[in-house]
Amino acid sequence: MRLHSLSARAALTLLFAATAVMAGRTQGAKVTGQPAGSGRVQLESIKLPPGFRISVFAEGVKNARSMALSPGGTLFVGSRNAGAVYAMVDKNKDGRADGVMTIATGLTEPNGVAVHNGALYVAERSRILRWDNIEAHLEAPGAPAVVGEPFPTDALHGWKVIHFGPDGLLYVTVGAPCNICDRGDPYASIIRMKPDGSGREIFARGIRNTVGFDWHPATRSLWFTDNGRDNLGDENPSDELNSAPKAGMNFGYPYCHQGNTPDPEFGAKRMCSEFEAPAQLMGSHVAAIGMRFYTGSSFPQEYRNAIIVAQHGSWNRSSRVGYRVMVAFLDASGTKVARYEPLATGWLVSDREVLGRPVDIQVMPDGSLLVSDDFANAIYRITYQGK
Repeated sequence: MRLHSLSARAALTLLFAATAVMAGRTQGAKVTGQPAGSGRVQLESIKLPPGFRISVFAEGVKNARSMALSPGGTLFVGSRNAGAVYAMVDKNKDGRADGVMTIATGLTEPNGVAVHNGALYVAERSRILRWDNIEAHLEAPGAPAVVGEPFPTDALHGWKVIHFGPDGLLYVTVGAPCNICDRGDPYASIIRMKPDGSGREIFARGIRNTVGFDWHPATRSLWFTDNGRDNLGDENPSDELNSAPKAGMNFGYPYCHQGNTPDPEFGAKRMCSEFEAPAQLMGSHVAAIGMRFYTGSSFPQEYRNAIIVAQHGSWNRSSRVGYRVMVAFLDASGTKVARYEPLATGWLVSDREVLGRPVDIQVMPDGSLLVSDDFANAIYRITYQGK
């Protein structure tokens, strides 16, 4: 339903305000706030479709977040709270990292990592760092270069994800520095620039906080997750999966959520019809973050070019949701979601017990799938072994 009249918007504003108040009164304190990390890997309760298996690729990876794989086979992993960047390899190809090497410490939320032309790029909160010829200097990387001009220093949604696109440009997320606000550019956007930091421009706007994006292998369209705003109750609004096939698109924040829901504070200024609608609603407060297109060949054929999404899990809901890995199967055109269903569940045992929080996805050359977990300080490996 799209609401275009001011009176309808005003009524919806009052409804949302009342909903938020009621939610605040009924939320149980037992599930408010981020669950504390356990540091323990527990896979006994994890459920996958028939033929799939899950194992531990690496453990003791404190606050494991975004991942990037080099052409040489080194897996780089960023963190947030740990302030560290890690590197690991599986030289004997047994499906488990030979060890975990810490290559940088003392950084400010070095969440995003990317590899380009032999260099490791790391996104701190307000700047991008680059270590050249990184695989030849894993034990002593030295001091990094700073790429381009600084980014905003705001802490809320300040952690960043970075990837190099098919166009050879570096794409960087800049979240909104708030739950709901209108701060203008460069906030609530995806930015792209040349590898040296020059030529910076905004690729897409109206994105509250994306912590995962990737390009369709055939269409080259950029797809990304986006976390919906808080304080509108348990069921509003939904996290989104969006597609941006070209530059200059706007996805609605802070005026419109989930394609059809005007914001109670900002919705009167713009109509939902002015913005791009989500390709898929992924659930309210599930914290859908890291995502990758599955480009391997070891999973069943239907998974080829499907989108694998990590749901980090809710923190401010009266009962927890998320804490799982989902898959969005696209139609033959690669432009619409045909099915959206679980791939791996079981990290959420109850409102009082959480075993893990999936963060990011990485497809490996052998077709296996890695999933980072900043709660259990681990990286899992999902494989398909047939019926």
